[in-house]
Amino acid sequence: MHPGAWWLWALTLGTAATRTTNPLLLALLITVSAYVVATRRPDTPWSRSYGAFVKLALAVILVRLVFATVLGSPIPGTHTLLTLPELPLPAWAQGIRLGGEVTAEALTFALYDGLRLATLLVCVGAANALANPSRLLKSLPGALYELGVAVVVALTFAPNLIADVQRLRAARRLRGRPDKGLRGLLQVGFPVLEGALERSVSLAAAMDARGYGRTARVPPAVRRITAALTLGGLLGVCAGTYGLLTAEGAGYGLPVLLAGLTAALAGLKLGGRRSLRTRYRPDRWDVRAWLVVASGVAVAALLALAAARDPAALHPGVVPLVAPTLPLWPAAAVLLGLLPAFVAPDPKEPS
Repeated sequence: MHPGAWWLWALTLGTAATRTTNPLLLALLITVSAYVVATRRPDTPWSRSYGAFVKLALAVILVRLVFATVLGSPIPGTHTLLTLPELPLPAWAQGIRLGGEVTAEALTFALYDGLRLATLLVCVGAANALANPSRLLKSLPGALYELGVAVVVALTFAPNLIADVQRLRAARRLRGRPDKGLRGLLQVGFPVLEGALERSVSLAAAMDARGYGRTARVPPAVRRITAALTLGGLLGVCAGTYGLLTAEGAGYGLPVLLAGLTAALAGLKLGGRRSLRTRYRPDRWDVRAWLVVASGVAVAALLALAAARDPAALHPGVVPLVAPTLPLWPAAAVLLGLLPAFVAPDPKEPS
């Protein structure tokens, strides 16, 4: 499977998560991504990062609830759960409070909001677990090659550091030595840092020997046009994305986004002239990759349509506090995201 297909599938699922605060739909999105990861995740170091993203998502929800409890919430409520001691603040801090009443409505709103961000993080974690970073680097445009190298090195070194820590802790336990506490941390941390430094030096020497960082000469006018197109296109993408995510920019969001994407792609195409490299056995974008991307796009499009037609179902109210219900056809749309589990190749089978 082309790694770009996995990233587009995951990002479209994350886009769908931004269209709803219904906890049942968000939990269904997390379940869909987790099932695809469980069935199509290869046995590689980077594929083990999914658990870290899940833990980070849980931490985001917890932090959001703690902030709503300690700092209060603008959501009014009548169901008081507890009352914390409130600290007096100066006049310049008007609108901010520490402590006070904690209502069920405020905590529910914080839970919905935190769960939406957590779902987006889980979707990004699914892309990290499924897509091969080195193969993704091969598919990047030439203008982004140096940036892609830095990102891939960072993504590759983090799992290796985790594997080194696990290996050293297991070795210390087999020798009967403590692997916990401050002493164990120091005796495990220094070998890990030493190994990371040696790996960095070896990688830098190997990249220098293979000619990484070489660039071709291009006319100054082409460089200026490339910079203008890329910068203007990225600004257009940001403005168009903001317009799509807000109700005020619904009229200009899509045209500005398309214009920004066109300008950015043209800038990347021109910027690729500076890259002196070829691709050995490039990944093919086949029918299965199209099906994977189409499943994610269908989920995002159908949830956006549902949010426009029936906002109450996708955004359950908290004032007054009501129990969320699972809307049937948006839930069926989310299940379309399971298609990669059936059409993507099994990484455990020999190719």
